[in-house]
Amino acid sequence: MTVPAAEWYADTDPRALGVFLGVQREMPVSRKIETVLQMSEMIRRLSEANVRRLHPDASEREVFLRTVARRLDRETMIRVYGWDPLAAEP
Repeated sequence: MTVPAAEWYADTDPRALGVFLGVQREMPVSRKIETVLQMSEMIRRLSEANVRRLHPDASEREVFLRTVARRLDRETMIRVYGWDPLAAEP
């Protein structure tokens, strides 16, 4: 289900939204790309931290695999990594 763009900012003051959009318009493309990459890295680290919390005894390899398995389907995990997320569940 796609959320209409107007609903994304429904709880944002129109003046604040104007400032935000102005900053976005003025930002060089290279900075936008850098920001997206930084956010992607932050999300990966948060996911990894959650895996570590849920599986405190997991090896580094298992943490990696469980983190990747959150983004890839089971068949891809088996084909690419030789690791079945369902077989690894406690």
